Amino acid sequence: MLPLKIVVIGGGAAGFFGAIACAEINPHAQIILLEASRQPLAKVRISGGGRCNVTHACFEPAGLVQNYPRGGKALRGAFTRFQAKDTVTWFALHGVPLKTEADGRMFPITDSSETVVNCLMNAAKAAGVEIWTAAAVVSVKRLLSNQFEIILKSGEIIKCDRLLLATGSNPVGYKVAQEFGHQIQSPVPSLFTFNIVDQHLRALAGISVNPVRLRLSVAEKSQLEQTGPLLITHWGLSGPAVLKLSAWGARFLHESRYQATLSINWLPDLQQEQVRQKILAVKTEWANKAIALHRGVDLPHRLWQYLIARVGITLEERWAGLSNKTLNRLVQELTQGEHLISGKGVFKEEFVTCGGINLKEVNFKTMESKLVPDLYFAGEILDIDGITGGFNFQSAWTTAYLAGNAMGTS
Repeated sequence: MLPLKIVVIGGGAAGFFGAIACAEINPHAQIILLEASRQPLAKVRISGGGRCNVTHACFEPAGLVQNYPRGGKALRGAFTRFQAKDTVTWFALHGVPLKTEADGRMFPITDSSETVVNCLMNAAKAAGVEIWTAAAVVSVKRLLSNQFEIILKSGEIIKCDRLLLATGSNPVGYKVAQEFGHQIQSPVPSLFTFNIVDQHLRALAGISVNPVRLRLSVAEKSQLEQTGPLLITHWGLSGPAVLKLSAWGARFLHESRYQATLSINWLPDLQQEQVRQKILAVKTEWANKAIALHRGVDLPHRLWQYLIARVGITLEERWAGLSNKTLNRLVQELTQGEHLISGKGVFKEEFVTCGGINLKEVNFKTMESKLVPDLYFAGEILDIDGITGGFNFQSAWTTAYLAGNAMGTS
C-alpha cells in the first residue's frame, strides 16, 4: 500500500504546525508544504514587535474562549484537546521555553521571533516535511480517484490524498474553499487603531493612561465596552483597550465605514459622584490657584490641560471662579467625554481579519470539511479571530494540531 500523500497550502504558523503534527504522528506519510513567497513564516517573524507573542497564560478552555469575538463557541471543544498549556509544553519539548509577562502574554525567553521561526523550520525538516517555497497555487480540483490535484503557478502538478488549507487571509484559500462549496464570511479587518481628527488630542502623542473605560457606539445601535490601557498617538488612539474594542466591533465598524462615537472614562476606578467630590475638594483647597496647574485627579499634566480646555477653562482661570455649570461639564468630560472616530489606522504587529470559512461547515474535532472528505482547514482561513495578546496564534496552533493529527491517522 502506498504511503499517504498530504499537501499543506500555506507556510505560516498554522501550516507549519499542522504539517509537523501530521508528520510526527505518521512518519510514513509524504507531506509537502507549499508557500507562495520565498520566505515562510513571515508573519511569525514580525509578530509581537519581533518577539513573537506565542500564546497567552490562560489555561482553562472556558476562560480562553472569552477572548475570541468570533469562533469562541466552536473552539470550546477544540481547546479541551489542545490549549495554551499544550502549546507551552510543545515548544519546551522542541527547545523553546516560554516566559509569561505581567499582562499574561507569553514569549520565548530569548525575546526573539527568530527562535520560534527556527524551531518550526527545524521541527518540520526533522519530521521529514518537504518545504516548497515560491510555490504559488493556481487551482485545486478533486479527481475521480478522490485525490486532489493542485496546479502551481510554475505549471507543476501535485496529487495528494489529503489537503490542508492554512492560507490565512490570502484570497487563494477562500477561492479554493468556495469552489468546493464552502461559504465565506466576507473578511474585514480586526485589531486596528482609531483615527480621531482632533489636533489638540494628537499633540499629546505618547501619553498613556491605565486604566480607562471606553464605550463604543456605532450607528446608535450597538454599544461595546472595554477597560484597559490607552495610548494617545499622532493619528488618534491606540493601546490594548482600543485594539480589543476594534476586534469586538470589527463588523459594526466596517459596516459604518469606521464612523463611530467613542466615550472615554479617564477615571474608571471612581464613581462619577466621587470624581465630583474630588473636584469640589480641590476647588475649596486651592481656591486661588490656577486650575491648569492644580488638578486633584491622577492624570498626566498635559492631558489634564487638554481636558479642561475642552470644557472652556482657560490656562489662567482660578478654582474660585469655577461655576457649577462648568464644574459639571468637567466631571462629564473626565468620566464620559465623547470623541468622533473618523477612520481606522493599522496595528502593524498583527494583521488580523475577521471572516473566513463558515464554522458550521467544519468538524472541530478533526478540522475536516463537512462538505468535502479529506479537506482540512486551520488558522486564520477560518472565521475565527482573537483579541490581541497571543490568542490568534493559539487558535492557529490548536486548529493546526487537530488537523495534522486527523490527517495523519484517519
